[in-house]
Amino acid sequence: MTRKKFAPWDYQRYCINRMLADEALGLFLGLGLGKTVITLTAINDLKYNRFAIRRALVIAPKKVAEATWSFEAAKWQHLAHLRIIPVLGSKAKRIRALNTPGDVWVINRDNVKWLVEHYRNAWPFDMVVLDELSSFKNHQAQRFKVLTWIRPHVKRIVGLTGTPAPNGLLDLWAQIYLLDEGQRLEKRITHFREKYFERNYNGFGYTPKPGADDIIHQRLSDICISMKAEDYLELPDAVPHIIPVVLDDKAAELYKRMERDLLLEIADTEITATSAAALTGKLLQMCNGALYDGDRTVHEIHDCKIEAFMELIEQLNGAPALVFYSYQHDLTRIHNALKGIGLRVRELRTPEDQLDWNDGKIDILLAHPASAAYGLNLQDGGNHVVWFGLNWSLELYQQANGRLHRQGQAQKVILHHLVVQGGADEDVMAALEDKASTQDRLLDALKARIEKTRS
Repeated sequence: MTRKKFAPWDYQRYCINRMLADEALGLFLGLGLGKTVITLTAINDLKYNRFAIRRALVIAPKKVAEATWSFEAAKWQHLAHLRIIPVLGSKAKRIRALNTPGDVWVINRDNVKWLVEHYRNAWPFDMVVLDELSSFKNHQAQRFKVLTWIRPHVKRIVGLTGTPAPNGLLDLWAQIYLLDEGQRLEKRITHFREKYFERNYNGFGYTPKPGADDIIHQRLSDICISMKAEDYLELPDAVPHIIPVVLDDKAAELYKRMERDLLLEIADTEITATSAAALTGKLLQMCNGALYDGDRTVHEIHDCKIEAFMELIEQLNGAPALVFYSYQHDLTRIHNALKGIGLRVRELRTPEDQLDWNDGKIDILLAHPASAAYGLNLQDGGNHVVWFGLNWSLELYQQANGRLHRQGQAQKVILHHLVVQGGADEDVMAALEDKASTQDRLLDALKARIEKTRS
């Protein structure tokens, strides 16, 4: 990967400066708008220019912990020297990672309890970053409780999320408590409820008292940055967001073996655009997690991309998403993954689906880019596009994005791409980013993979 020069937008520079100045900060910034590079830039400055911290810990969802932070550090020139150490896998692997020299250690949130118990009174991290702070909104959850034990030992803490209160103001208490230990919204949730809420007449749930919303936001104004669309108007209208997906060891080995067999099979024949497209189609299927055989029977290979997709949906916290899939087995597996999580999921098939999406009656709209590329106006229903599977057609890609990114869209459109690292996904993404001739890039990418396989 060629490292890029980081030229922060004004809102990013403001967030970095606040992170440098404030020992506790909630950064409530929309998904895909640079929370990771903002945070890494601040960590780099705090450690190597200001000598204010020694070791930083990032607590993140599992697939984010596996890839996103390492991917982001590798992307930028100014972060070239930062050592990102994932703390994942078996207990032995996690302990080895903790003992590896580094700058930022990244652990998944399900292992937070283990980490706290591992160090007990010798907590070594003077800065903690809670990536997806809203996943700590439950004050009764184990992950919240164990963090309160070590919070007094943490000098700097940052909470990152796009949607801090998806289900109402009550969600804020636990998240803000981790930032300020109860200074702004009371030491106990019972006191928070008594002060700002009234119990509903039926005895179930709470309703904010008149004016509570304004008072709570005022009390948080010095510790939280809440960025709305109008705060980053200098952004382009469509913001690309790459979500790196790392295959687990078993899936990676199977992918490599199947890729090698397929590539060597074609290596000594004349490669045409047709054969190249067929072969890369198989490789892209494998990236997505399943593969058709000659009889159109589906063989499931891995769930790594599905898991990353579900984490993305969780981070969207109910914001509507237009999801593009590539193959019928993608659609089936996405449907199965989304069952039972309370979201309104629909396939784009009829004019009624289009109307319901624009009327806010659909949370996840599933579509194939070839069937949604032209003529549909979907800009009223949301501003998030998710590419579960990628395809080589630049025209289809641009036209499909144009369903949301078009005249009448009131928000910045975020284009999320799930990209398997080391797989054919990367070739397609590079071609789409360069707006290159599809056929030329397809052939070049395939020949490069064949040469790599032979060597």
